[in-house]
Amino acid sequence: MNQITQSASINSQPPISGGCLLPQWGMIFVEGPDATSFLQSQLSNSLLGMKRTHDPDIAKSPDSVRLVGYCSPKGRLISSAWIGLFPTSESSDVRYVLFISKDIAATTAKRLSMYVLRSKVKVIDMSSEWNVSGFFDAAIHDGYEHLKTSQDCLVAEIPNVLVQGLTYTRYLIAQLGNKKTESSFEGCIDVWNDLEVLSAIPRIVLATQEQFVPQMINFESVAGVDFKKGCYPGQEIVARSQYRGAIKRRLFLANTTDASIKDALISPGTELFHSEDSNQPAGMVVLSAPCMFESGRIDLQVECKLEALESGSIHLGAPDGPVLKIDSLPYPLLEI
Repeated sequence: MNQITQSASINSQPPISGGCLLPQWGMIFVEGPDATSFLQSQLSNSLLGMKRTHDPDIAKSPDSVRLVGYCSPKGRLISSAWIGLFPTSESSDVRYVLFISKDIAATTAKRLSMYVLRSKVKVIDMSSEWNVSGFFDAAIHDGYEHLKTSQDCLVAEIPNVLVQGLTYTRYLIAQLGNKKTESSFEGCIDVWNDLEVLSAIPRIVLATQEQFVPQMINFESVAGVDFKKGCYPGQEIVARSQYRGAIKRRLFLANTTDASIKDALISPGTELFHSEDSNQPAGMVVLSAPCMFESGRIDLQVECKLEALESGSIHLGAPDGPVLKIDSLPYPLLEI
């Protein structure tokens, strides 16, 4: 999956490039001689064949950066992350870097550490020592030319987002200590957040931990699950959901222009309700952001029952809450 497409009506053009600090992102280092085999037994995606990225190079393409999930024994996602193989600058020692939601970094690192046992592996939450920033670029020129990297700077390219003919390249940047990418244009973090939502690639946060089997948020369709790799926690449930056709919920893009909407109504984990069955939730918000490409609109990633989309309407936060307009996905769903 190299490019994400999404259509929107642009009322005003946001910045076409810029950098910003991402306070909602953190980092985990997994390092040591047994790091590859250890993570291979824990994560939903395979790490075999990953190429090393030495700074100041950029990890790009699935050969160097991959989407991974960490599941509970019940097959529910505890966390998701973008992972790259970045050896230390002093040596060629194995060091995997996971870009992960900051609010779950410490607990994810602690849980992974519980399974290290006798393996020669260290799992360290580095969120307080490294800053994570984002850089996006939709200019005609090559974005790499405008992304300055240096020693102690780890950079991973994540999938592009195509909005109204502009292809936005995106990079996650980790910098040690006080080094950080300041916002080069006003509103850059808002553009970054909206691009993340429009990518339809989910990110697990504290409010959505252990809520979803990977397929419920299209994780297998955005290359976050390898069904051919060996066992990992929850693997049997994830595989059974795929091959037995038991997937009854999916992630969709949605939007609303309801003027009464408040921030509390669109936080991750906010429940959705179907107009024809208001007694129980029909899904929940995965991520959301104000739309930078159409004034007055909120963009959302939502997980929802498939049957709820067949008729009636989907409401945000309460049975009589704002109505959501469901948008088409920017990628095909994986079919086995």
